[in-house]
Amino acid sequence: MRIPALYGVIDRRILVNYRVNPDVLQAVLPPPFHPKLVRGVGIAGICLIRLRGIRPAFVPSWLGISSENAAHRVAVEWHDATGRLKEGVYIPRRDTSSRLNAFAGGRLFPGVHHHAKFTVHETADRFEIALQSDDDGTRLTVRANLAAELPKTSVFQSLEHASAFFQAGSLGYSATGDIRRFQGMELHCMKWQVEPLAIEEVHSSFFEDSAAFPAGSVEFDCALLMRGIRHVWRAQQDLCCPVEATPVLRPQIAGAHVHEMASVEA
Repeated sequence: MRIPALYGVIDRRILVNYRVNPDVLQAVLPPPFHPKLVRGVGIAGICLIRLRGIRPAFVPSWLGISSENAAHRVAVEWHDATGRLKEGVYIPRRDTSSRLNAFAGGRLFPGVHHHAKFTVHETADRFEIALQSDDDGTRLTVRANLAAELPKTSVFQSLEHASAFFQAGSLGYSATGDIRRFQGMELHCMKWQVEPLAIEEVHSSFFEDSAAFPAGSVEFDCALLMRGIRHVWRAQQDLCCPVEATPVLRPQIAGAHVHEMASVEA
C-alpha cells in the first residue's frame, strides 16, 4: 500500500545526538547502510517529536492526529540501484503515544511503531520528557534547557554546521517486520530553524545496551531544538536488500531486557 503524503506541524522536535565509534555503529546497521561520518566518527541519536494536525491533504487540519513520538536513528549513507551515493537516516526503533499510529505503522506511517507511555513537562526554555514502551523495549529520559551555543566538545564546528548536517538527513528509512525491507519517508519543512539545547541528563536503553555499544564507544555530542515547523512527509519507494544479506547485531529494539541506565552529562 502506498503511504500518502502527510501534512501537519512539528510542534516540538528535539534531536539528541551521540558520537559513535564507526566500527561499532556499522555492526548495528543492516545492509545496505553505512555510517555517515563527521570528523571520523558516526552520528546517531534520538528524535523526540510532538506532531500536531497530521493528516493527508484531503483531510481538514482539525481532524488531524496529534501525538508524541520517539525515533532512534543513525545518520547513514548507501548506494542506490544506479550506484549513486545517497544519505539520510536509518530508524531501527519508533515509539509513539498514539495507539492509532501504532496500529497504522507500515500502512499510514512508515515502519513498525511501538506504543509507549510518554511523560512530558516543558516550558518555553526547559524540557523534560520520559517514555516507557508497552513492550519494555524502550526506556528513555531527557532533561534539557535552551542554550546559547553547542557544547565545546561537539564534533560540529558550529550551530550552522550541525543544522546543515541534520537538514541533509531528511530522508529516513524505517525498519519493518521484514529485515530485508525498509520503508522510506522524506521530511519537507516549510522552514528550517534549530536552536541549541544543553542536556542536563539523558538515559536511553538503546544506546546503553552494552552488547551493541561497548563502554567508551558512544558519547553524548549535542542536542538541537525545532519548534512550530509546518511540514510534509512524503513516502519514498521501499528500499530492499538481498535475501543473503548478512545479519547484524541489533541493539535493544524489540523488547528484550533493558540494561541499567547511567546519566550522560553535557
